[in-house]
Amino acid sequence: MKIYTKTGDQGETSLVGGTRISKGHEKIEAYGSVDELNCWIGVLLDQEAVKPSRELLISIQENLFTIGSNLALEADSTIDLPKIDDSDISILEKQMDDWNETLPEMRNFVLPGGHPAVSYCHMCRVVCRRAERQVIRLNDNEEVDGLIIRYLNRLSDLFFVFARKMTSDTGSEEIPWRPKKANK
Repeated sequence: MKIYTKTGDQGETSLVGGTRISKGHEKIEAYGSVDELNCWIGVLLDQEAVKPSRELLISIQENLFTIGSNLALEADSTIDLPKIDDSDISILEKQMDDWNETLPEMRNFVLPGGHPAVSYCHMCRVVCRRAERQVIRLNDNEEVDGLIIRYLNRLSDLFFVFARKMTSDTGSEEIPWRPKKANK
């Protein structure tokens, strides 16, 4: 089977259900960013320091495929796809709570970096925030399951806390942001 179909050569793609739309459509932007996030999580998974969280990260990747397929669905489709539910969000919240119990209190914003695993967590965080913004823009024009928006919001928080955990676990330095004083 050939991977290329040539059907997108004119700048269109098919939604789940067959409707063809522009590859520049906000639906494509939204699920494209979710796909990009999934790839960054794959890069994060390649880091030795995150191996204890492998099961959680793979579960998140599976949820992102679920989200992407739902975003790629035609607006009025009756196709029955898997969905995100409240328990998926609860898992993220519980994990953040568990990690936060072991971390020092935050007193400043922190600069990304210090270890590759930390940096990749921050990349996942910012790509997740972009995906969330794009899904919200899509929701302005066609209804998106609110659980998707909540999940992406919570997931970006998780990657921030995970970055702090990786900083601690790798013995890296958490560098606080020190804003310059305003000129008067």
